Amino acid sequence: MSLSAKAKLSFMKDLGFPAMLSLQKAMKGKRGPRKANPDFGPPLKCAARLKEIMMRHYYLARFAPGAKPVAWVTSGAPVELLRALDFYTIYPENHGALCGAQKMGPELCQVAEDEGYSADLCSYARVDLGHMLSGKTPAGRLPKPDLLFCSNNICQTVVYWYKVMAHRYGVPLVMFDTPFNYGEIKDDDIDYMKGQIKDMIPVLEKAAGRSFDMERFMAVAELSKSTSELWGLCLETMKAKPAPMTIFDAFVHLAPVVSLRGLPVAREYYEILYAELLERVRAGIGAITNERKRLMWDNIAIWYKVRDFSELFAARGMNFVAATYTNAWAETIQHLDMSRPFESLAKTYSLVILNNNLEHRLNLMAKMVEDYAVDGLVVHSARSCKPYSLGQYDLKRILSERLGIPAVVIEADITDYRYFSEEQALTRLEAFFEALEAA
Repeated sequence: MSLSAKAKLSFMKDLGFPAMLSLQKAMKGKRGPRKANPDFGPPLKCAARLKEIMMRHYYLARFAPGAKPVAWVTSGAPVELLRALDFYTIYPENHGALCGAQKMGPELCQVAEDEGYSADLCSYARVDLGHMLSGKTPAGRLPKPDLLFCSNNICQTVVYWYKVMAHRYGVPLVMFDTPFNYGEIKDDDIDYMKGQIKDMIPVLEKAAGRSFDMERFMAVAELSKSTSELWGLCLETMKAKPAPMTIFDAFVHLAPVVSLRGLPVAREYYEILYAELLERVRAGIGAITNERKRLMWDNIAIWYKVRDFSELFAARGMNFVAATYTNAWAETIQHLDMSRPFESLAKTYSLVILNNNLEHRLNLMAKMVEDYAVDGLVVHSARSCKPYSLGQYDLKRILSERLGIPAVVIEADITDYRYFSEEQALTRLEAFFEALEAA
């Protein structure tokens, strides 16, 4: 790492970004506020703070090379190990969601497809490969990684996706292999994962150019745990009637716990969000103005339709109050135990929903339906995410029969809207709305 690069990063952090933010606020002030939609309650005040945090993260990333080691990481990897070594982390999945929300998915996917990558690949992977090949991104510029760090606890595609990037960028790839949980987690599997963590530390140290500090790791892990716990508390406020935010809000406010987990800024943000949500619950302020039906969402968001869907459902007095996707970053954090740091880290990351059996997922969803007083279920069959979409038609049928709630499957993709049929989705949803009203 060079002193000049560190000085430049520090300057941009302390002066450059605040100046840019002030200029943006001044420009926004001239445009005036957006017209309010009467179907929604007042917007969350802390949304502006969230925007600042994520803008700052991506802006400063441009100046990280040379000042900090840079790692690109999958959402389910134990990032606490990297934080302890002062890596600046970029999450390609979060970047993919950003590209999807900005409706850049098809353009970047096409770049990857033109190079021979199959259109049947995950669109997060194709977006990322498209960015790698073209340099295009709504974030301005992403820093080249010094290290790639992935875990196959979310899918096997990441292994091949990250291998391609490791070859292209000429950097090491470290993978955390998590055996699939067919039932109860086995002691041998925990020992296997614990051994991997110990073995990967020298590789991470070499890439970071510094020694692993166990005391610092413990502090980071504590911070990561409290951040995920706060996120879980934020989600639990949606048990209130009316719910103080929607799952469409949560899809957006999820970003810090995914991308900045283990950093103080993430926990500080959820302290603010949680306080605001509690205040809204106390005041009876709902995310939508006429919450008549409460729904649950299964699978990743359809990023390019978040606004459209939020308006479509709110206009009918229907509010999404739970989702398996947003719950995933709080579901297993109770396993993280500082008295057994590596063992519990392995357990925390191995037991995530996509590395667990369908019976586990079925029971989890049934419990969420009960806990959040859910009236209906919307299942997104994501063309990109086969592990998440596997068995969804059976899950829908079983939950609908067992719990007596209407359910519908929407077929779409997470970022690539070339594979989304508006007409088909609306036809299915209209039938679902009728069933929900008749229930």
